[in-house]
Amino acid sequence: MTKSPVLLSLILILGGLVWAQAPTGALPPRTEPIGAGSQQASESRSAVDQLRPNYVLRPGDQVLIRAAGIQDISEKPFLIDGDGFVELPTLGRVKAGGLTVSHLEELLVKLSREYVREPQVTVTVVQFSSEPVFFVGAFKTPGIYPLNGRRTLLEMMAAVGGLLPNASRRIKLTRRKESGEIPLSSAVMAPDGSSSSVEINMARLRDNLNPAEDLLLQPFDVISVERSELVYVSGEVLKVGALELQERDSMSVLQALTQAGGLGPGANPKSAFILRPILNTSRRAEIPLNLKRILSSEDNDVPLLPNDVLYVPKSSTIKGRDLLYALPIAVTLLTAVSYLILK
Repeated sequence: MTKSPVLLSLILILGGLVWAQAPTGALPPRTEPIGAGSQQASESRSAVDQLRPNYVLRPGDQVLIRAAGIQDISEKPFLIDGDGFVELPTLGRVKAGGLTVSHLEELLVKLSREYVREPQVTVTVVQFSSEPVFFVGAFKTPGIYPLNGRRTLLEMMAAVGGLLPNASRRIKLTRRKESGEIPLSSAVMAPDGSSSSVEINMARLRDNLNPAEDLLLQPFDVISVERSELVYVSGEVLKVGALELQERDSMSVLQALTQAGGLGPGANPKSAFILRPILNTSRRAEIPLNLKRILSSEDNDVPLLPNDVLYVPKSSTIKGRDLLYALPIAVTLLTAVSYLILK
């Protein structure tokens, strides 16, 4: 009789651990929300800087070379002549036209090894032969392109091969203050006043619904496009993953659920929820959702916004197959109980 409390305690512990071991599904990791306008402008400038090493040098471009240990050429500008060559003291006549900036740097490092043990060379384009425009992001061939004559946005997009299949259908054009204002009412000025920008819907541009949006490009315009914005479906659904919004501003919960293959067999649709990013924080707001009522048309469908996560939890009821997760612990505890009883 003195062992009954011990036995009872072990049975209670066993029951609790079996319940705790039932799989509930992991929540998706938190992600940072899309940044505000000033942050996007900074990222756009950074992306342009990343394009410069891939810029293909042309006759008439002027480059500034920094070469430690070779004073004759370091910190001096040099013009690429009509044949594509640049005359460099010490190193001689070097072919630069047709090379990217990074390839010219590699060539100058190779030539400098005759004079410097471990040469370090950087090349910067300080003047372009023709005024350039920059295509940044999810284009088929992003890069720096010469703006020869009067070219519109659609004409230049055709020249760069258009968008990647998974590109967003919203194009952003950023124009520096010196080139004047963008002639669209939806254009906004950067907080520091250095540039203005506008977002253009690719479908409207392609279908010529608003001809004014096919802007005449100006020197140093930056045309950028992100990858298509996403919503995420996680938890007890048949296909967990990310869904592209493409040209849409949002996607309904039912549309997302359909693309995810529907609810899993152990889903608890009454306790679903949306995790929505809180702007300028790394946190998400939890929005309760009764999918059962939405599926039966008792409640209205709900839109999912970019970067939302739709999460469907498992039912709290333990199914027979879920007990397999707790079986090793149950066997261990039952062995301990048997030992105490026999003792």
